[in-house]
Amino acid sequence: MKIAQEILYGTPGTEWKLDAVSAISPQLVLVFASISHFENPDFLAHLRRLLPDAQLLGCSTAGEISAQGVSTQTVVVTGIRFNSAQFQIVSATLSGMEYSEQAGRTLAAQLSRDGLRAVSVFGQGVGINGSALIDGIVAELGQALPVTGGLAGDNGSFSRTYTLGPAGVSDNQVVALGLYGKNLTFTHGSYGGWRPFGPVRKVTRCEDNILYELDGAPALDIYKKYLGDYAADLPGSGLLFPFEMLSHLRESLGQIRTILGINEQDGSLILAGSINPDGYLRLMHAQTNELVDGAETAASAALPKDAPETGQALAMLVSCVGRKLVMGGRVDEEVEVVQDLMGSQTVICGFYSNGEICPGYQLQVCSLHNQTMTISYMAEDM
Repeated sequence: MKIAQEILYGTPGTEWKLDAVSAISPQLVLVFASISHFENPDFLAHLRRLLPDAQLLGCSTAGEISAQGVSTQTVVVTGIRFNSAQFQIVSATLSGMEYSEQAGRTLAAQLSRDGLRAVSVFGQGVGINGSALIDGIVAELGQALPVTGGLAGDNGSFSRTYTLGPAGVSDNQVVALGLYGKNLTFTHGSYGGWRPFGPVRKVTRCEDNILYELDGAPALDIYKKYLGDYAADLPGSGLLFPFEMLSHLRESLGQIRTILGINEQDGSLILAGSINPDGYLRLMHAQTNELVDGAETAASAALPKDAPETGQALAMLVSCVGRKLVMGGRVDEEVEVVQDLMGSQTVICGFYSNGEICPGYQLQVCSLHNQTMTISYMAEDM
């Protein structure tokens, strides 16, 4: 496997160059870029001019991750040329949040064939039920197949996001990458670093990913009470105070849910994924050191014990925009700790997201996460 990476700055134009990426004749190119680039009508045309023979895959972000750290208002371009592994990029239209599961099934059906080793999926960061999307994929492909990826970002505004795939730039397409080949190594890790505060609250009314009541009271009212002054900045401030999901026995399910929107009229909260209707929720918060430690835990879980000794490897990092807000100027630290653990032969790319897709820590079944660092590691045996 050969990997090359470059970062593009400024608006799309003829001055853009991708000499290092072009030099390896990439088959697959991952593109993670700011929302302003995806909204530029010349963006895709310039990428295709520079990479006419490569297949493009990616999404908009709340911050771009590269071997140089974390950047904003940039385009991180990572080219990959496989030795023997094969891949397929597919897409599905998501015309409304209620069609999320069907979109997942459509993606999976297109990828389902002999030799499928792993799937990476990128979906919209708004107007989507990420849990239902994963449910659709898992229903078609089974629980044992690794599924990773994330939901596109838009710098924390939760208004409009984009994906890049076979249909080009789109705000209503979910896209997925299927990886095939016996010589492919694909591992993953995911961890948060958040801690609970406040009392446990019973979910008394919800529907899919919409939370109406906690302990019989409007969920928004309770949430605002605990946020205090931060409530004036909802829904954006909700990134700092996600929910941990608990079972009906008040045991952690290993999943965190971020608030994507609020409804003042009915007092509801719109979460990034489905809610356990028989369970409990409690608020979470974190400090930078805890989040950096969480990123290191995720990297340790993702790094295979029998990683190929020669050649390059790729680590795709999908971290939540909420983590970026908490860490502020220290956000590079969570990327640096991953790079240190992975080593210089591993090229890092990725983005800050509205949701992360991966099996939970030390778990096999894929699920939607919020506020985690999720890492997908890929390498090829020679």
